[in-house]
Amino acid sequence: MSKNPFVNALAAMAYITVVASVLYYGSKAITPVDGVIIPISFLSLFVLSAALMGYFSLYQPIQLFLADRQKEATWLFLTTVAIFACITGAMVLILLHDSITI
Repeated sequence: MSKNPFVNALAAMAYITVVASVLYYGSKAITPVDGVIIPISFLSLFVLSAALMGYFSLYQPIQLFLADRQKEATWLFLTTVAIFACITGAMVLILLHDSITI
């Protein structure tokens, strides 16, 4: 990925946004399907998401760590996680603000 924690966090949020949008709008566009394909699809999506999120947040820090740049690796990982947490917190605050009725 990138050595820029903002790019890594935004890439993760973009992936989540695309998946959530497809699930939200896709469920409105197709008819319900019964069978084993639904759990298989969701487990496959879970595994794919875990792999991509690991790539977005861990690839460069591991590369730096293996290159004996442990401080930079730790800083990049923790900064990426912190920025992602701030983006997530902002989304939660927006959701809470929109759900409060006065």
